[in-house]
Amino acid sequence: MTRRDAAKAPADAPTTGRFAPSPTGLLHLGHAYSALLAHDSRRAEGGRFLLRLEDIDPQRCRPEFETAILEDLTWLGVRWDATPRRQSEHWADYRAALARLDEAGLLYRCFCTRSEIAAEVARSPSAPHGPEGAPYPGLCKRLDPAEVADRLAKGDAYALRLDTAKALARCGPLVWHDAEAGAVVARPDLFGDVVLARKDTPTSYHLAVTVDDALQQITHVVRGRDLFEATHVHRLLQALLALPSPLYRHHALLKGADGKRYAKRDRSLTLASLRATGETPATLRQRIGLPAV
Repeated sequence: MTRRDAAKAPADAPTTGRFAPSPTGLLHLGHAYSALLAHDSRRAEGGRFLLRLEDIDPQRCRPEFETAILEDLTWLGVRWDATPRRQSEHWADYRAALARLDEAGLLYRCFCTRSEIAAEVARSPSAPHGPEGAPYPGLCKRLDPAEVADRLAKGDAYALRLDTAKALARCGPLVWHDAEAGAVVARPDLFGDVVLARKDTPTSYHLAVTVDDALQQITHVVRGRDLFEATHVHRLLQALLALPSPLYRHHALLKGADGKRYAKRDRSLTLASLRATGETPATLRQRIGLPAV
């Protein structure tokens, strides 16, 4: 098996799924749908189910939200098979992955501010746009090493970006698999040179989720359709770090009567609020179109 292939577990190995919320707010109906889909699918196959708390943002993550997440999931009937993994307790894992990529010459320091990037993009209105807008225009990609060393010595803030073109040249064509979309050709180039860490934050979502899924031996990832495109980047990181690629299922997002998808700002539709009005796990399942258990 080459790094281009999705690594496969032995046929008799238990499958493992996960739910990975960020404790930046209260869970809502959309979270319940995703958590129950992931949980029920693994239990139906006799597999394992894990909980991960993606708390790498210290400015927005709060202990009270973590407590509420655990209470809501317990009320829903979701049960996990190990102590929840908190990303903030595993910086060393992400630093080790970054070190491997850096040693391979695949990272560079970017000192650009958001305003500098926006100004450069504005000067090139014909630049292609990806899933997250115009990709980074590469201002720092070829900085003189002496200038980089000087700015690091001064303590300037920076981001660590992946040289995506160089990474793709190393890996070659890549494919990932979605239960609904089938085989998907990876297009991480659409994102440009993504940020994998910053000076004061040793990981990004893209890097952390890729490393964690491998360390937790996740075989099946169920998550919202809004993260479908991000999987292009995750597949590239899996190949670069010689990590297995799970089977994905990106489900449709639940929407309210106004046609907008549920979000943490919809306080009236948090699980805590619904529970206070007499909602039960059974009636909630019926509300979001899931079978009773």
